[in-house]
Amino acid sequence: MKVGLLHSDAARLGAYWKAYLKELGVDLVTPTLPDAEALQVGRDSLPGESVNVQLALGRILGLGRVDAVLVPRWSAVNGDAWSEALTELLPRRISGLPLLIPVPDGPPDLENAAAEVGLRLSQNGGRVRLALERARLLASPREEMPMLSRAGRATVAVIGPRALLAEPSLSAPLRAELDRLGLHAVYSPDLPHGDVMKRAERMEQPAPTAGERELFGAASLLSGKGGVRGLLFVTSARDGATHAALDRLAARQHKPTLVLELDADQTDFTALEAFRDRVTLGEGGAGEGA
Repeated sequence: MKVGLLHSDAARLGAYWKAYLKELGVDLVTPTLPDAEALQVGRDSLPGESVNVQLALGRILGLGRVDAVLVPRWSAVNGDAWSEALTELLPRRISGLPLLIPVPDGPPDLENAAAEVGLRLSQNGGRVRLALERARLLASPREEMPMLSRAGRATVAVIGPRALLAEPSLSAPLRAELDRLGLHAVYSPDLPHGDVMKRAERMEQPAPTAGERELFGAASLLSGKGGVRGLLFVTSARDGATHAALDRLAARQHKPTLVLELDADQTDFTALEAFRDRVTLGEGGAGEGA
């Protein structure tokens, strides 16, 4: 059985699932398309969707002929249908896709879900148990707090979905621009997940989604650091649900903020220069959207 694992730099447990599939003895298929080409394929197929959806589709199509693809779940904000049901929506929009199997990208249901997937793919309970034991060490990747300061540069927090900010092919232009502007950026996907979730316990919102907890926790953790001078909230273009969630977060801050939409091959970052000036000169207060 040929099984693809959706490659994603945003996935926290990619190494776990790769090791687990190898231990199961399935024929693991890796992507054949570079990310730039995969993104273009996704853009041609779903031109009206956000870049993270386009990239995911392009990567799936780049796997070629496989029987199934394991797709790490994204953390959704309220109203974010793609993150809530990516593996259900893609086959409705694109015909001929292989079986897409959503898998968790963290606890608490990881091992139970892995066991179900293993039995589905191998139909061998003994092999599944052995694979679970051997992959278990990779279920809790080591995480450390990133550096919060850099000599001669003002520190800004960059808050946004992992599926966007942790993908170099999507966030590289933004990262390069922040560096060019002389800012030291601390990105929310680089924060220890446990620390972020602990901060998210302070949310007053009833029944927040996983995505809202992650965004709130990261913003709360970084905004409380004295060296962080401002907060940049980043969403994919055409992702209205995440944009709305970040607007609400930005309005709660007491430091300079900016809400920025990021698109593929973006070159216009004019709004960042004004944000840099507010941060470095100490002008202005909480939030303006862009």
